[in-house]
Amino acid sequence: MAVTIDEVAAHAKVSPMTVSRVVNGHSKVRESTRERVMEAVRALGYVPNRAASSLAAAQDARIALIYTNPSAAYLRELLLGALHGAARTAAQLVIDDWEGFDAAAERKAARALARSVGGVILPPPLCESRVVIEELTRAGVPVVAIASGNLNHTISSVRIDDFLASKEIVEHLIKAGHTRIACIKGHPNQMASTRRFEGYQAALKEAGIAPDANLVQQGYFTYRSGLGAVETLLSLRKPPTAIFASNDDMAAAAVSVAHRRGLRVPQHLSIVGFDDTSAATTVWPELTTVRQPIASMADSALDILLRTIRRKPSDPRVVIDHVVAHQLVLRDSVAAPP
Repeated sequence: MAVTIDEVAAHAKVSPMTVSRVVNGHSKVRESTRERVMEAVRALGYVPNRAASSLAAAQDARIALIYTNPSAAYLRELLLGALHGAARTAAQLVIDDWEGFDAAAERKAARALARSVGGVILPPPLCESRVVIEELTRAGVPVVAIASGNLNHTISSVRIDDFLASKEIVEHLIKAGHTRIACIKGHPNQMASTRRFEGYQAALKEAGIAPDANLVQQGYFTYRSGLGAVETLLSLRKPPTAIFASNDDMAAAAVSVAHRRGLRVPQHLSIVGFDDTSAATTVWPELTTVRQPIASMADSALDILLRTIRRKPSDPRVVIDHVVAHQLVLRDSVAAPP
């Protein structure tokens, strides 16, 4: 049987009206009382049924999308998908920037957010923030993670297979004849970066190519971090003939450095990226990359949230892991090694 608001009130030694004010985010409650009520909510597993009233219709659904992603091209695709889904379903989309928040600030922001929304979309890297997920799920707010490489069985997710996708694009370089293939890793705060690096390693191993630590550089999914990583790679006594960058921003930076050094892409150096954002087609030559359908993933995440919000209290709770197909997009940035 579901826990009632009266049981929470008895446990916290307050009135049911006070519990209602706390779970609905009213400000006229003392902080000590609020904390006592929330402790009772967590202890009893009480889930406020927001879907039963204010969120019963799609136009009343208030969905938050929180971002801290450093890639402007990635963020653009994400917002396009979320806005399309909101327009299609008449849901209200709230967009917030938590850039620079530490764990304590994330926890406080998540706690405040839980009082005002019916569901939350978490793109990387917030989709792997333990404190954010913990606060939202404790408050009974449905959450969908986008592009998380670290599956959390308490929340739903929409993702691609990062390992397989990166393995396939590195295999494409190997089939072109490359054996000195460098990798610019993604930000270490995301498990997707680890999965992509593991795919790179697996492709080399299957082809019998010995790993070379000098050919691996740390990036942070930003254009600037790509510049530094590629300068280091191309300054090696024996530089790579191909570079796999873990996103298109860093791959575009690789093209820029190559041009500055007088290298022709792909005649002297092959370069591939990941995501197929606008960055892949605003450089010359256009990048061979992995298409991660970011916009449609955000749209799907909104759909999953609305279905979760509308479910009846008697319906079983379902956690959805929606794996979306990726695609290898072949353009003009790959050729046989010189």
